[in-house]
Amino acid sequence: QVQLVESGGGSVQAGGSLRLSCAASGYTYNSHCMGWFLQAPGKEREGVASIDTDGKTTYADSVKGRFTISRDNAKNTLYLQMNSLKPEDTAMYYCAARWGGCRWRLRKTPDIRPDEYNYWGQGTQVTVSS
Repeated sequence: QVQLVESGGGSVQAGGSLRLSCAASGYTYNSHCMGWFLQAPGKEREGVASIDTDGKTTYADSVKGRFTISRDNAKNTLYLQMNSLKPEDTAMYYCAARWGGCRWRLRKTPDIRPDEYNYWGQGTQVTVSS
């Protein structure tokens, strides 16, 4: 049974930092493309960052230079380091997994699409105040 459990969310002021974690179990973690997504109230879920099985990464333009995705295959854990947080980063953050390689590597524009991921966590709330 695949399980993804996020942690590390919270409330911070603009300019602050948070580190999200996603603990994975129930599958071969290092064989899966992993991603972070956010969903603000009343809006669709959107991709934030993704990392492939070989460590290659891609980011949404809105977080480039501020967020860093990483994975520790020995610990079956995915991370999202978020720096220089802005009020518009406020959302529920989800981690997700996809069996095999990341589909964005096949596209000219490596956008991160929620419908390409098979497994999802329950989310962790991030609130950034101005």
